[in-house]
Amino acid sequence: MGWSDNLDRVLARHQELSDTMARGDMAPDAFRKASKEYADLSPLVEKAEAFKAAQAERRDLQALVDDPTSEREMRELARDELAALDERLPTIEHELKLLLLPKDEADDRNAILEIRAGTGGDEAALFAGDLFRMYQRYAQNEGWRVEVIELSENEIGGYSQIVAEVQGDGVYGRLKYESGVHRVQRVPETESGGRIHTSAATVAVLPEAEEVDVEIDEGDLRVDTYRSQGAGGQHVNTTDSAIRITHLPTGVVVTCQDEKSQHKNRAKAMRVLRARLYDAERERQMSERAEARKTQVGSGDRSERIRTYNFPQGRLTDHRINLTLYKLDKIIAGEALGEVIDALILEDRAARLAAIGEDA
Repeated sequence: MGWSDNLDRVLARHQELSDTMARGDMAPDAFRKASKEYADLSPLVEKAEAFKAAQAERRDLQALVDDPTSEREMRELARDELAALDERLPTIEHELKLLLLPKDEADDRNAILEIRAGTGGDEAALFAGDLFRMYQRYAQNEGWRVEVIELSENEIGGYSQIVAEVQGDGVYGRLKYESGVHRVQRVPETESGGRIHTSAATVAVLPEAEEVDVEIDEGDLRVDTYRSQGAGGQHVNTTDSAIRITHLPTGVVVTCQDEKSQHKNRAKAMRVLRARLYDAERERQMSERAEARKTQVGSGDRSERIRTYNFPQGRLTDHRINLTLYKLDKIIAGEALGEVIDALILEDRAARLAAIGEDA
């Protein structure tokens, strides 16, 4: 099926949704779902209308240029307009094809952000904390909300692990490109000799799952409670409010001790468990489409080194798209992280468009 066939199918679906909603006999939930789909398709429909209008204008101009009975000045003017339109049409067509690319249904969801210190000891833990604060500030700039679910803090203020939920519009669609190994090169605060060390932290971004996405049998869970612990005696509760949930069929273990309420900790832990099981199923499905997956920037192996943060040179390099920016201070502050993510999104779309064929 060529891209023009896909376009016709989408346009027909958009009209079908419009007609269905106009009847006014839909249930509230069905109407909300239809309204969202209609709104999601509208930018594509607008671009399609612009493309068809440009094609019609081109036919009219070409007819005028080819008409020997028209005045010479009119033909010359039409020829100039035709040349300008021929320059614009490929851009409109390319933008239309990008909008036609299949959308990941999880892109609009909230995300579970997991950061773990890798090689490098205390310095890796400090870097994990830097990464979390980078995402926290970026989320704040985007108008998103970050809620910590689980953290393991060491005595010098770093994190061996931190898990958080990021809530907002289109969170997963932007943060999913952050999954992988992040490497840092700098003089550690713990190093007195001034030597540059290389450390690493691993980032995993999972789409948050609804209860309807993942069916979890309570009989498959082992729930343990224990007393919360924190670094240096901080955040220690006097009751057994911390929760550890083990999903027996898969062996997935989730802990949460951030809240003083056992009930709240359990609810948070279940959100993370659902997200991990949902992500595992998505990974299984994507592995069945491995060839297509290779073209996608944002769905690589999470053990892959994706980015280097070189502090002495003020340089960030994303190895997947060979992007280098000398504004590390602004990126680590969350201010310029969006530039990196935007570049990854554009590269991902271009790769997927090439995979299905520009001339399909």
